[in-house]
Amino acid sequence: MESFARFTCTLGAAALFAGCGSGAQPTIGPSATSTQTQTGLGRFSPATISYKVLHRFSIDGRAAPAAPDAGLLDVNGTLYGTTSGTGEGRKACGTVFSLSTTGVSKTLYRFHGSDGCGPSSTLIDVSGTLYGTTRNGGQNGYGAVFSLTTSGAETVMYSFKGAPDGANPSSGLVDLNGTLYGTTFYGGTLSGNCPDSFGDDGCGTVYSITTSGAYSLLYAFKGEPDGMGPAAPLIVAGGKLYGTTTQGGLYSGTVFSITTAGAESVLYSFKGGTDGSWPYAPVIDVNGTFYGTAMDSGKSDSGTVYSVTASGDESVIYRFSGGSDGQNPSGGLVDVKGTLYGTTVSGGSAGCTNGPYNGCGTVYSVTPGGSEKVLHRFESGSDGARPNAGLVNLSGTLYGTTLAGGGKGCHRSGCGTVFSITP
Repeated sequence: MESFARFTCTLGAAALFAGCGSGAQPTIGPSATSTQTQTGLGRFSPATISYKVLHRFSIDGRAAPAAPDAGLLDVNGTLYGTTSGTGEGRKACGTVFSLSTTGVSKTLYRFHGSDGCGPSSTLIDVSGTLYGTTRNGGQNGYGAVFSLTTSGAETVMYSFKGAPDGANPSSGLVDLNGTLYGTTFYGGTLSGNCPDSFGDDGCGTVYSITTSGAYSLLYAFKGEPDGMGPAAPLIVAGGKLYGTTTQGGLYSGTVFSITTAGAESVLYSFKGGTDGSWPYAPVIDVNGTFYGTAMDSGKSDSGTVYSVTASGDESVIYRFSGGSDGQNPSGGLVDVKGTLYGTTVSGGSAGCTNGPYNGCGTVYSVTPGGSEKVLHRFESGSDGARPNAGLVNLSGTLYGTTLAGGGKGCHRSGCGTVFSITP
């Protein structure tokens, strides 16, 4: 049996940027809202941008939520999200919270281990019930799929068993005709071309699960040439599922498709050079073309925004240059009237340093033609830092989370925030 804490500090960009394993961790404290509207140079692009901190996480109790490293879900104007830590120290297993667009917060559920630990993916809503995953915990320590009512009643739908079953889902779920589909970062095939860093854990899987809990393993990655380590949720397009693997393929990660019967096909294998590497985020479908981000390489190892057609033709739309421009886009994109919006987990303003990853992160826009603008540069402190996930669009206002910054009492980088920005 695996300890449910085993992968808390090894999966995802959160491990790179958040002071993982620092002991004391946080809570949803009192809501603290601030608005910053500027023009000209500095943190914002020349256009007028309205940026607001809706909520700052901070420690004010043992079970206080902290470190939101997933995106937000909009259900009828209320935002739902997860935090991967709480104020319970080394046994911190995270929470599910709700938040109004005016910053009124509520903790809906606190995980304790056997019911799941470390929710790091965006929730989905199916007929008024929330569904998600935890990358650790569950009955076997390899993560779980759970459901949660909006009043806070949680059910563990499935506990992963480890290879040859799935293990450690760092991605969320997608609904296709009433069946939920997801990926696990580890698990599946033990033989094949997984590198030593995956050890005996397997290259990752794609699975399905019904809302009544009937689970099926659809596909086990082999490393080469099909990819390994899927960290992003799948999307549905034309009755098929599409996703990314962070590593493997012929080079440095893949974009793939898979049918509901488990037939997998690689659309594109990243070369690890100017086209990017480590596609940690999901793709989105815009009029039949898929758009996504690759976290590294490109230009100065700062990451790329790319497009891929269903036939596998790839184009680099933008290469981040680091510094004030932004660096390492770990979150996905959102399309608003033909313009793409996203976040970078580093770059932007100075003041946040973690090894080679400098800067506190940015919010940016980019057109399909490659015109990029930095909309906000995070400055840590109460402003927030390290936006690790993508954005959600509510009537032209974008909402997101930062893994660090905000309230004090977690680690030296802060406990995280929820913010809004209106381009």
